[in-house]
Formats: sequence, C-alpha cells, structure tokens
Amino acid sequence: MKSLQFLIASIAVLAPTATLAAQGSPLQPPTAPIENLVTPEKAVLGKILFWEEQLSSDNTMACGTCHMPAAGFADPREQVHPGYDGLFNTADDIVTTPGVIRSTADGKFSPDPLFGLKEQSTGRRTPDIFGAMYSPTAFWDGRAGDEFIDPVTGLVSIVYGGSLESQIAGPPLSAAEMAHEGRDWAMIAAKIAESKPLCLATDLPPDVEQAIALYPTYPDLFEQVYGDPAVTAERIIFAIATYERTLVPDDTPYFRWFMGQTNAMTPDQITGHDQFMTIALCTTCHQPPIFTQPEFFNLGLRDWQEDPGRMDVTGLYQDRGKFKSPSLLNAGLRPRYMHNGEMTDLWPGGVGQLYMDGGGPISDNLDPLLEPLDQVPGIEMDKIMDFVGNALTDPRVANELYPFDRPTLYSERFPAGSNEYGHATPASAGGELPRLLAKEPPFTGSDSFRVGLDNAPPNANSRLILSVAPLYGAVRGGVALFADPRQARDFYVLTSDDGAGNGYATVILPVPNDPNLIGTRFFAQWFINDPTTTHNMLSTGGAWFRIRD
Repeated sequence: MKSLQFLIASIAVLAPTATLAAQGSPLQPPTAPIENLVTPEKAVLGKILFWEEQLSSDNTMACGTCHMPAAGFADPREQVHPGYDGLFNTADDIVTTPGVIRSTADGKFSPDPLFGLKEQSTGRRTPDIFGAMYSPTAFWDGRAGDEFIDPVTGLVSIVYGGSLESQIAGPPLSAAEMAHEGRDWAMIAAKIAESKPLCLATDLPPDVEQAIALYPTYPDLFEQVYGDPAVTAERIIFAIATYERTLVPDDTPYFRWFMGQTNAMTPDQITGHDQFMTIALCTTCHQPPIFTQPEFFNLGLRDWQEDPGRMDVTGLYQDRGKFKSPSLLNAGLRPRYMHNGEMTDLWPGGVGQLYMDGGGPISDNLDPLLEPLDQVPGIEMDKIMDFVGNALTDPRVANELYPFDRPTLYSERFPAGSNEYGHATPASAGGELPRLLAKEPPFTGSDSFRVGLDNAPPNANSRLILSVAPLYGAVRGGVALFADPRQARDFYVLTSDDGAGNGYATVILPVPNDPNLIGTRFFAQWFINDPTTTHNMLSTGGAWFRIRD
C-alpha cells in the first residue's frame, strides 16, 4: 500500500511535462541514458537529495543552494573572488558564488590563502542547470563528459549520455563548494544513509512531504526506488540527475506562442524573436528550443591567461579563453551573466551591449562569429533582449511553482551570523576583532559539530565555553560576557598560527544521541589570553544554537 501511495505522490512529477509535450511543445524532456531511466519515485528521491543540506560536509550547502529556481537555477548570492592575481580590488576580480569555509580532512578549520576563514568563492559563476540537462558536456569548460564513471568503484556506469551525472558528482567533493579536504563519495553516502531526510528544511513540497512521511529514512526511500536499502554514491547521483531531468521549463510565452497562442508574446517580443532568429544571428550560439549548443566560444571578456577555459580540458591552444554557451531559458531571472559574473543586466548595457560592440575588449582568439550588431541595419537590441529576458522565462520557475517548487533551507532561515549576538573585545582601539565561527547546526548523535575561532593571537591559550544560559554584556575581567561561565562547560585550546600573524582554533564536539536534547538551546563564547591588552584577555561575541533531531 505504501508503494502505491508513493507512486501516486511521485507520478505528478512527470505529469506537467507529459501534458505540455502532448500539446506539441518544441521543448521535450531531456533524453535519459538507458542506465538511468526516469521513474517518478526516483525523481522524488532526487528532489529530496537536491535540496538536502546534509549532502555537504558542514550541513550548510545543498545543490539547490547554488541553483535556485527564482534565480533561473543559478545562484542569487554573490561573493568576490580575487581572480588570477590573487589580490582583491584589482581589475581581474570576478563575482562568483560563496561556498564553505576551508577545512582539513579531520574537520578542523584551516585558513585558505585567499579567503582565510571566511567562505571560499568558486572560481567561476554558477551556471544554470538547463544547459547541462541537454548537453553532452557540463560546466563552463565542458569537463564533465558523456561517460559517467562511478566515483567509488571506478567503473563505467553510463556509457553515453551521462554528462549530467558527471557534473553532479563534482561539487559535493569540492573543498571550496561543499566539502572538507579529503572527502570522498563513500563518506558522503555513509553520511546520507544515517541522516534524517530534509530535517533541516521547512515548507516541504507536498510530493516530498508525503514521500518522507511514508518512508522516513534514506534507506527506506532508497529501497522503494532501487529495491534494496543500500545508499550508494551512484544511486544518489542517479536520483538527483533524474529529478533535474523532470525540470522542463516548457511553459514560457515563447513556447506558448510557438504552439499557436498568438497573444502569448507581445509585439515587441515577436519583433525581438524575429531578429534573434535572423539578422542578429543569435541562433549560431543559442539554438532553440534549448537556446544553447554544445560548443565553446571566446567573447573577448578577459585575457585568457586569467582563465584558460576550455583549453584546460582539451589542452589545445586554439581553445584558450573559450567557454560553453549557456542556455537562455529563464535567463531573465539570473542576477549576473557570463562565467565571471561581470554583467548584471541584459539591456541597456550588459549582455546586449557586448553583442552590439562585437565582443569584449580582448581581441586575442575572439570568436570570428562575433560581428558588431550596431552595424547591422534595423537591429533593435531592446526588443531582442525583451524576447530573451521575458519571453523565454517560464512563470512556474520565476514563482517556484510545481514542479519547480522547493523547501525553505536552513541556511536561508539562519544565514551565517544570524545566530550571533553581542560584540567582541578587541586588542586595542581599532584592533582586530576576534571572531567566532558558529554557522553549523548541531544534531543529536553527531560527532562533528564544531565551533571555531578566527582573528585571535597565534599560539595563545584560548577557552571556549558552552553554556545553558546567556548573558548580555556584563563585564568581568575587562571583557563582556555573552554566555554564562557559571553554567558552562569549558574547552581549552592553543590557537594555531596561519603564518601571517593570525591565530585560529576549532573545537569539535560530539552531541549525545539523546532525544530529550532536541530543541535545547545553548550558548557559546570564546576567551583568549593576550598579555598585550590591559586585562590580558580578548573575547568574541556570543552565539546561540538549538539542537536538532
């Protein structure tokens, strides 16, 4: 009976796509490889896993964190990467996506040469998922190819058509995006097998909520999909890819117009469409109905030595500075454009101006297909970009409606710093403020909950207190107290030295597997010995935590 209920709950994942396809939409569901055919149950499991923050090593990042529907399945968050020269506030800076704080294989915080103990940035802007769903390669440089190799066994799991699976396998292992150093897929699978599905999320979509109600553990869910409860890397990746293949944005004004609804596009959008398809030559790189193609182009944005792009994959000099052409479906929802995030608008300026100018300022290896559109008689770039930005947007994606609905993530409800309060006591006026690292949620039974310290003197005695009671600034010994030391457990650590005069520390704590602790709040604060200060002491502000199931 449960299997039937799960089937009824999950079959709706495929229904909208099938209905629109039957109406004649030019955009059909992507072809799944024969080794990973789409089933409704697998798609719902993939939906759960796509939004699962426990897929990351620190429980703060899901696949969906960087691929939000309302942002065109790109990342609405922004963070500056210093670029090729490694220096911030220089001409080669790029705007990319924030990830995790760098950590060693044993889970301890470890300063990154570029970002210290702040969230690292990816080297390129997060691309949308639609190009990966329909392409033989994925990522900006196409390094994820058709053949998918099981990351645990090393055996070929998909001979042809597995670029999406190959792409999905990467980020959970990236020490900048979702992982600590040395993490592998066997570790990820073991963690997921022991995790309570989506326990960090709220506002679960109905299909997800019903599936978890029927099968409350990951082994239960995997057994319903795969026939036995084994949670493996291949099965996780296959399920996520299956879910993504059901996300077909075929209800755009353009597709409705194409199917005969003459008023689905405005007159300006129709003009923009006509020019897009003809005199502007946009279809050379953005072929409908996906509005991309599996080729790579150099648009002259930056010197190729800042990022060789496709050349890093092929080793061919003629591929220097080339990047994959992204899908334009839902492009109007994206906050930034290009692999380096340097553009924030389609028009005026922005992407449209780039093509009016015939490419960017760097002529070396500039693609010969780029001709200045401002020299083409009759070009109306405002109407072309109206077509791209509005007529190619599926309103279900923009409004995060089924099948593009999603849960609310823990990291959205409690972004980094939102559980902190009070203030630090610095070494001197204008001195460096010691900083508490406290963004991760504690779970009952966890052996890896951690609290960190940054901006402290190196090689200094430090003390972390975890208290059942807060304080709100009472001064003792020259420092303000934000956790009550009279009702606290103490952890003493000698700070490490990052080599640049900065001290840091990590305390990793087991959380008892006691259901009576669920919902319990506790409070944290660091104190650091510093003989250069008047009271020989520094302190951080406080942070609160609530133990979760």
